[in-house]
Amino acid sequence: MPSPSTSTDGRFSRETGPAAEVAALAEPLLEELGLRLVRVKVSGRDGGTLQIMAERPDGQMTIEDCTTISRKLSPLLDAHDPMPGGYRLEVSTPGIDRPLVRPSDFAAFVGHEAKIELKELVDGRKRFRGVIEGVVNGEARLLIEIKGEAETQAIGIPLGMISEAKLVAGDQTVRADLTAKKRTR
Repeated sequence: MPSPSTSTDGRFSRETGPAAEVAALAEPLLEELGLRLVRVKVSGRDGGTLQIMAERPDGQMTIEDCTTISRKLSPLLDAHDPMPGGYRLEVSTPGIDRPLVRPSDFAAFVGHEAKIELKELVDGRKRFRGVIEGVVNGEARLLIEIKGEAETQAIGIPLGMISEAKLVAGDQTVRADLTAKKRTR
């Protein structure tokens, strides 16, 4: 079975700069632990924060998983020093307004609302918000409202054009998250 980074369900969303260096170190480690990297984010918050967002392939994640990641990743980061200066390592789960970074994310959240930002303008727009219909032939499918149109329109957005995508935390997303948490108890 191919690893997540080389399969057709690899992340289409990629980091840049120091976050990309951290992702290159973290992704293989997470794969060894049976986990998937969702996102690496570097911010100046609290004197410098390095956020590693990860999950199990089934979308679940435990506090023990976060602890294991932190303990195994910290020495690797210390050895390779991809971050200039000091920082605080924060390991987390994607949460209810999770980033959508793989084709399978769009398949798993059909019927949920999402926001998508593109790398470049398409028809004068970079931002789209709509209900996920899935992923077909390398395109995220959304039902969106268009000004002046009575009915929603289905559009396909090539995954390679997506700069950022995430779920919108609405009632349905919160209910799905609570249901998933009950199953893991």
